[in-house]
Amino acid sequence: MLNGDTIKLLRECDAGTKMAVYSMDEICDKISDTDFKNVVTASRQKHERLGNEIHTQLDKCDDSAKESNVFAKGMSWLKTNAKLAVEESDAVCADLLTEGCNMGVKSLCRYYNQYAAADEQAQGFCKELIHLEENLAKEIRSYL
Repeated sequence: MLNGDTIKLLRECDAGTKMAVYSMDEICDKISDTDFKNVVTASRQKHERLGNEIHTQLDKCDDSAKESNVFAKGMSWLKTNAKLAVEESDAVCADLLTEGCNMGVKSLCRYYNQYAAADEQAQGFCKELIHLEENLAKEIRSYL
């Protein structure tokens, strides 16, 4: 049985991967540059793979995964569509994704510190997710 901090950190990481995949799905078909789209698609696949690993770990301890915040998803959808309605460009897509990555890193770092008693595996998942978010933001800077 995993300790409470481990389960809580896994839940937050699971929700984070789901939100990231959702956001990339929302943006990907709006991207015109093939290389940019390939970067986002590759990152989406990495997020999905990590999310599956985290979800498997939660299943092992009979814990239900935390659902992505419906309000956060709705606000993300609204902001994405509002900005793209004004200007549909790769720069806007890169800006939206960068903002999402930055918010994700900020939240994940807070959860990493908050659930400091989480086991090494959960902390590793969190660090990997932070790395994925930081790396995506870095890779898409040239499209801003």
